[in-house]
Amino acid sequence: MKEACEKFMSLVEEGEYYEAHEALEDLWYPRRFEKDPRIRLIKGYINASTAFELLKRGRREAALRTWKVYLKYRPLSASVDADETEVCRRVEELLERTYRRLFEV
Repeated sequence: MKEACEKFMSLVEEGEYYEAHEALEDLWYPRRFEKDPRIRLIKGYINASTAFELLKRGRREAALRTWKVYLKYRPLSASVDADETEVCRRVEELLERTYRRLFEV
């Protein structure tokens, strides 16, 4: 999970939101029906980057709806293993900064 999240963050920082989504898709998709909080949290991160991509494409309302899906999953970061807590914190800080920069213009 940590390696995929590092790649995800790098792509978000570069404004490559679709590619950021893809960086986590391989981790999430095969396990998408599991109730594992980590997998559901990854789904939330995917939704956050999708929201940014939608905004980039001029679809603000769809972006806001998709961001709300991310917010639903964000509390699951409290359920991750101790060795993943730091990377999740960094991902979420980056997503919040990016949200403020893109949406609150």
